[in-house]
Amino acid sequence: MVEWGALGVEGAPFEMEVERGKIREYARATGSDHPAYLADERPVVPAHFLTTTFFWEGDDGSPWDRVQMSQQRGMHAEQEYLFHGEPPRAGTRLTCTSRIDRIYEKESRTGDVLTFVEMVTAFRDESGRLVAEARMTAVEPG
Repeated sequence: MVEWGALGVEGAPFEMEVERGKIREYARATGSDHPAYLADERPVVPAHFLTTTFFWEGDDGSPWDRVQMSQQRGMHAEQEYLFHGEPPRAGTRLTCTSRIDRIYEKESRTGDVLTFVEMVTAFRDESGRLVAEARMTAVEPG
């Protein structure tokens, strides 16, 4: 059962190095041959590359464990990326902060209550400018 007290909880900030080789590996692993990811000296990240942030966050970077969503019944419902300008390029060091942004309920077509949780991760460059946000939505049926 979702812990509503997790609303607003923020994980510790953590850094993510955007590396050229990792962009290339990610592009190849996802079947892309786009030169913007493979040929450029400072390639831009593919949109879903920011998912790799989970490798960087450490034990205290994600507040998700505070949500206490059932591992047996909870499901990943949606993933969204919003870029505030050009995507980050190789060589950029991002500071990332994740927070539980929203918890809400909806009634399903069958009358069951569905509990939704949204976690937002903000990505800031070396100057502190917000360059991207990732919004992950999960749902737990009642």
